[in-house]
Amino acid sequence: MTTERSAWLRERRRIHEERMDTIFALIYDAEWGAYINPTHRAMLERFLAACPANALILDAACGTGKYWPLIVSTGRQVEGIDQSQHMLTIAQAKHPATPVRKVGLQELDDHQRYGGIICIDAMENVCPEDWPPVLHNIQRALRPAGWLYLTMELETPDLLREAFQRGRRQGLPLVAGEVVQDGDYHYYPPLTQVHTWFDQAQFSIIHTAEGDGYYHVMARGR
Repeated sequence: MTTERSAWLRERRRIHEERMDTIFALIYDAEWGAYINPTHRAMLERFLAACPANALILDAACGTGKYWPLIVSTGRQVEGIDQSQHMLTIAQAKHPATPVRKVGLQELDDHQRYGGIICIDAMENVCPEDWPPVLHNIQRALRPAGWLYLTMELETPDLLREAFQRGRRQGLPLVAGEVVQDGDYHYYPPLTQVHTWFDQAQFSIIHTAEGDGYYHVMARGR
């Protein structure tokens, strides 16, 4: 990775954190927090049914704690991490008993702490260089044979091709699958590459689904 691209990606991440703190934290619950998409709900329920009854669950990139009531309703405990402090502040105001930490997916360094981890509606913000270390961090944080439920947003090939060509014309150091528009950065990897990354991180994919604009993966650590 060139120095130029490294600096560019760091700036994209800084901007994303700033936007989460100053814009999206203020509107998230009103716009998206009250409704769980059907496929998300079905996959999350499937994940929770697979986890041991006493499993401690980590919500990685938890935002404002949208999925915590569903987790807590099963009798399990949940903890949350996010790189947006404002999101965490809102989450803890709603759920004061739930521990939270300001930690990004790239900085997660727990060791065999959790029986299950969810990472929902977040990986589209992770660049291709960071996908392998993020999956490694998650695998390390899970107890042996722990469970993971992860989503990734989907986009059409035509839009991705147009976004790549537009970005290149603007002089951006993009790779295929990256979209930069109105200050937002998203990355949409090929599903074959995602499966390869899961295998390299020592995960066995147990179930997948497509729905509500996302690819859903339920996997288990090996």
